[in-house]
Amino acid sequence: NCCICRVNFLSEVKFLIVGLGNPGKEYLNTRHNIGFKALDFVSTQTSAFFSSDRLGDIATYKFKGRTIFLLKPSTFMNLSGKAVSYWMKKEKIPPKNILIVTDDINLPLGQIRIKRKGSDGGHNGLKNIQESLGTMQYARLRIGIGNEFQKGAQINFVLGEWGQKEFDILQKKFCMIQSAIEGFTFIGLDRTMNTFNNK
Repeated sequence: NCCICRVNFLSEVKFLIVGLGNPGKEYLNTRHNIGFKALDFVSTQTSAFFSSDRLGDIATYKFKGRTIFLLKPSTFMNLSGKAVSYWMKKEKIPPKNILIVTDDINLPLGQIRIKRKGSDGGHNGLKNIQESLGTMQYARLRIGIGNEFQKGAQINFVLGEWGQKEFDILQKKFCMIQSAIEGFTFIGLDRTMNTFNNK
């Protein structure tokens, strides 16, 4: 029995952090790809380099005994759930250990908000993840991209490229976003929300 207890105690705790975006150079610097940009920053800071794999680019690193998987789906935004579902099953990661990093036009530029659950809010990536997982009960870290567009021009705005001033504001937030991601894996969702929401 002692041996079994010891094995269970040492079992690996895994987390899947998914940055949403579209693959391809033409989307690289678009507002919709802020999830990719955030994970690229974390990857650089932790030397967890991405490699192309099934349905996405994947990187892993250790943080305080946790194993963190960073995933940038290669399925295009509208089919993000396919990649999320595959890597959850492959690595046996439960829904409570998943965090989706995504853009949000309903938040001011650079503001972040972490939520335990919720509707897709018209976001096609979140909508597909919800359909694939069969639940709205998954954590998401929303990054505000603002809504400086005229009526009917939303698609052009989110698929448009950052202005330099906008991106300068966001770059200053990446360190905090990394802290929020790692907080989610270590201190839990509630404390992470209390610490980082609306900062």
